[in-house]
Amino acid sequence: MQAFAFQTVPHILLEFGAARRLGDILRGKFPTLRQVGIVTDHFLAQSGVLKPALDSLAAAGWAVTVIDDVVADPPDEVVLKTVEKAKAANVELVVGLGGGSSMDVAKLLAVLGASGQPLAEMYGVDKVTGHRLPLVQIPTTAGTGSEVTCVSIVTTGATTKAGIVSPVLYADLAVLDAELTLGLPAAVTAATGIDAMVHAIEAYTSAHRKNPLSDSLARQALTLLSGHLMRACQDGADREAREAMLLGAMLAGQAFANSPVAAVHALAYPLGGHFHVPHGLSNALVLPHVLRFNAPAAQARYAELAATVLPAAGGSEAERAEAFITWCEGLSTQAGIPARLRDVGVTEADLDRLADDAMLQTRLLVNNPREVTRADARAIYAAAY
Repeated sequence: MQAFAFQTVPHILLEFGAARRLGDILRGKFPTLRQVGIVTDHFLAQSGVLKPALDSLAAAGWAVTVIDDVVADPPDEVVLKTVEKAKAANVELVVGLGGGSSMDVAKLLAVLGASGQPLAEMYGVDKVTGHRLPLVQIPTTAGTGSEVTCVSIVTTGATTKAGIVSPVLYADLAVLDAELTLGLPAAVTAATGIDAMVHAIEAYTSAHRKNPLSDSLARQALTLLSGHLMRACQDGADREAREAMLLGAMLAGQAFANSPVAAVHALAYPLGGHFHVPHGLSNALVLPHVLRFNAPAAQARYAELAATVLPAAGGSEAERAEAFITWCEGLSTQAGIPARLRDVGVTEADLDRLADDAMLQTRLLVNNPREVTRADARAIYAAAY
């Protein structure tokens, strides 16, 4: 067997309603700390979703600072503003509570709050030095898996994104409370759910660091996600479906944290940068077209994944791989979200610019099972248009 390494968050709690006793959970794990900073976005802070958690923290004697500056695709200035507020409040423990952007900012706050290393020096792989503050992650969507990954994505210019990848960013505790995801709009449920599926698919087919543990997690994640996505979209109060989606997204996060994602994400990032398309939807828009491009190199693995979503699929390896790609192609339409680039404001004149930007995502493209040239990226965008 080929040698491999596997890392993940050391403690995971899945419990419906866990946020209602967050104060006691944190007190049990961090008995000597008192100042906690909650990193979230303005909508969640104003919606009342945080109230049970905040009430629990107050009852357990925590001094709480809510930092709600996070926005989608957070730029570096938002990260630095968050750090300033946390330092002013003497935050000792960081809790990311929200979607992937909130949890990504929480990771960087935890590092920057305890380290003198400038943010600009952290971009890339294994560039983070020093220690961080204790970190807890609580997702409110079932998609990014950020609660169990060591990656943080930051918008570094007007339209470009950069990743910070380091084992230092793994949280001390991930809390999965499906109650926080009840009532999530169908469109958000669909986009984030497909995002999680992409994590599982790309982890399973990654050209680097694919291993038996990541494979097992990816298959289990895809089973849970494919079996419950439409239920969760149709009934936002379906507790069983919501818990399955949350667990599936986390398992997919564990998989791609160890067997990294590739061209789907590389081509999705420019859509977020230029058109502010939510990350999950960006992935959904390019997914089937990247799969078709990859099929000559990944046919066997796509055929294997067909068994998880289409148990009755038969025929040759090529036929099963095609059945899997066709199934993925129908996800967006079935879930009621946009399926073409033109549906989110992209024009044909934009395709060259998107292709140029996609080629900058070398950290991701290197993991793709098939080499992607600039002409290939342009052709994939054209197919998705």
